[in-house]
Amino acid sequence: MEQLPNRKTNRLKQYNYSSTGAYFITICVQDKRCLLSTIGEADALHGPAVNLTEYGHLVLQNIEHTNASYSNAHVDHYVIMPNHVHLLISIANNEQGGPPRSSTPTSAIPRMIAAFKKFTNKACGCSLWQRSYHDHVIRNDEDYRQHWQYIDENPLEWTLGKDDYYAVGDDPRRPFVSRTNTIGRKTCYTSYW
Repeated sequence: MEQLPNRKTNRLKQYNYSSTGAYFITICVQDKRCLLSTIGEADALHGPAVNLTEYGHLVLQNIEHTNASYSNAHVDHYVIMPNHVHLLISIANNEQGGPPRSSTPTSAIPRMIAAFKKFTNKACGCSLWQRSYHDHVIRNDEDYRQHWQYIDENPLEWTLGKDDYYAVGDDPRRPFVSRTNTIGRKTCYTSYW
């Protein structure tokens, strides 16, 4: 029997993810399925429109719920892309605070993301997310500004085919169609380009 490779952690060793500061987070949909939004035509003034699907609206509700649930943390900026979400999260201090109905107070980024995924999955009725997520600890004001700009420009990058999280075989010029797929034991009505 072939042994599976050991998964390496995406987190910085010895780093306290409850520390005051800002964090850039990317959470991907399982199998890079385009479930959350479509990217519309570019507007000269505002750039491409992000049109949320039903699942995308549930993700938006849970982003807003996350902001309301933590007294010491806030999602400052975000974009809900077709198959991933970028979040810029700030933690103001090390006070304990957590989502409603959590068994223990949580303020660490990993627990916030776990709660976000859990509540989103529950609202959607199926498991949407990949197992882990990508994080970047914001180092300074310039780093924060660059990640804010990255979020703003991500829909345009998607339409140009330059987004790092582009699903294999996706083409933004193909028409949008809906299909039904099974994720785990639940049937999810999915959207593809």
